[in-house]
Amino acid sequence: QVQLVESGGGLVQAGGSLRLSCASSGAIFSSNTMAWFRQPPGHQRDLVASIGSLGATKYVDSVKGRFTISRDNAKNTMYLQMNSLKPEDTAVYYCNHVAKYFDWGQGTQVTVSS
Repeated sequence: QVQLVESGGGLVQAGGSLRLSCASSGAIFSSNTMAWFRQPPGHQRDLVASIGSLGATKYVDSVKGRFTISRDNAKNTMYLQMNSLKPEDTAVYYCNHVAKYFDWGQGTQVTVSS
């Protein structure tokens, strides 16, 4: 069973940056479309960005130009570089297959202060 572990969250001021990491127990990134999701307090968990097996990336409009998804297949790790952070980016961030096939990790909290 694949295990996903997110890290890199924290408290940052608006306009700041964070880099999230998603480590997998198996070599899944090169053969799957993987994604980052986020769940703000009191809201549902929504997709933020995805990266296909061939490297194609997609983003929701609210993060386009600010967030960059990438992966390192050799390290079984996926990243989310988040720049120009806004208070509305505050959420718990999770990684998973874009179709949510794998068990969810514990997520990593991102808090952006105004």
